[in-house]
Amino acid sequence: MGEVFAGRYELADPIGRGGVGAVWRAWDHRRRRYVAAKVLQQRDAHSLLRFVREQALRIDHPNVLAPASWAADDDKVLFTMDLVAGGSLVHLVGDYGPLPPAFVCTLLDQLLSGLAAVHAEGVVHRDVKPANVLLEATGTGRPRLRLSDFGIAMRLGEPRLTETNLVVGTPGYLAPEQMLGAEPDFPADLFAAGLVALYLLEGAKPDSKALVQYFLEHGTPGPPKGVPEPLWQVVASLLQPDPGDRFRTATGARKALAAAVELLPEPGPDDELVEIFDQLGPLPPGFGPEGPLVRASGLDSGPNSEAATDAFREGAPGAFPAAAPGAFPAAVPGAFPAAAPGAFPAAVPGAFPAAVPGADGSNGTGTGARASSRTSGSAGPGEGTPTGTGTGSLSDTGSFRLPPPLHPPAPAPAPDARVDSVTAPYTAHDPRVPLPVPPPRTPPVPSAPPVRGRRRGRRAARRPGPPARAVIPLLLLALACYAVGFWALTRV
Repeated sequence: MGEVFAGRYELADPIGRGGVGAVWRAWDHRRRRYVAAKVLQQRDAHSLLRFVREQALRIDHPNVLAPASWAADDDKVLFTMDLVAGGSLVHLVGDYGPLPPAFVCTLLDQLLSGLAAVHAEGVVHRDVKPANVLLEATGTGRPRLRLSDFGIAMRLGEPRLTETNLVVGTPGYLAPEQMLGAEPDFPADLFAAGLVALYLLEGAKPDSKALVQYFLEHGTPGPPKGVPEPLWQVVASLLQPDPGDRFRTATGARKALAAAVELLPEPGPDDELVEIFDQLGPLPPGFGPEGPLVRASGLDSGPNSEAATDAFREGAPGAFPAAAPGAFPAAVPGAFPAAAPGAFPAAVPGAFPAAVPGADGSNGTGTGARASSRTSGSAGPGEGTPTGTGTGSLSDTGSFRLPPPLHPPAPAPAPDARVDSVTAPYTAHDPRVPLPVPPPRTPPVPSAPPVRGRRRGRRAARRPGPPARAVIPLLLLALACYAVGFWALTRV
């Protein structure tokens, strides 16, 4: 029996851990199935804002693992997603090493398909790496890939939550333009997808810095050993240092990949068969395939509880009785008038400033948690993450400062000398810039005294009212209306 969260989710066992949250296998008492629940560990405002951003994503695609629901309980928050049991690409490469090119083409096509769906929503993932690409436990059948962990994803045009001289992501999977401080954009995700494909083909984490340097100095290199030329042309196009030389969209990359697959040789009978195992451990004591064996305390007993759901599913009479007649009367017409135009003005620009610079710190901003991995820190060759058991290790996603620019920044323009006299005492002024000298003021010329005439002691004439011939008919009409009204009241 585990901890019950928000009267609905019963936490079973931890299966992963990231920079800002831990991932648990949890039983959803409302939907009666196991889910992956990401629980926020840090409770500062910056981490909570990123957490809210991640749970707000709703992307329905077979190759995307986006949050499905969320809940809050006191000072804790969580969101849930589908439970994926096949581990990540790190587990797969750790088991088999370099993968067959045909198998890599299938995985890369699904990864690009998921990125196309994410980009169609205007979202940049910013953390595409093998540890964030999960697999369903399909055995020897066709693999199914799920792109996960949107902890540092952002929509185009949204304010950034880091300083301008900080870059957020995983070292080794950042595009060159990101290292130069460029704004996040879709081509950066495509560059990371090319590095993931090269990782699958070589069985080790590629040296992106050396690879970009070779591209810049010698052009596109030849294909690595064992990689077919048509497939390498697609991967090399994704790895171009200049974003303008890459594919413009993930859909365009998929079309080029489909053409390259037609040119690949057929797999032989001696090729190794890749099997995707179930990487989740057995259920902890007190839990079975159909949920907890003992009902835990703290479960919700309302109409959305497990008992009410069962009664509704089985059609039990009286499970949801009808309301008493007149219990909910209709609203009085006009009781809630429409708001006057302009009653709710738009927010003042700057009323909600960005997070405090440097709030990311060294703990990282992405979660890096694998909802399907028992050991989120078990890395493949060259992944740079220590192997562990239990809840795994922290993600390597983080933020770090950019190098200083090669050229000094341009001096700031001098402040405008035209300062309003009302705001002058509150306007900041650079002491290095001299204040403007106001022009000399000339004394005003005295005007001629007013001419005093005979009407010096008279009062100002009153403003005349309406003429009598207009007032008298109106008074007679009002008197007639009063008499008719009085007569009508006596007849009642």
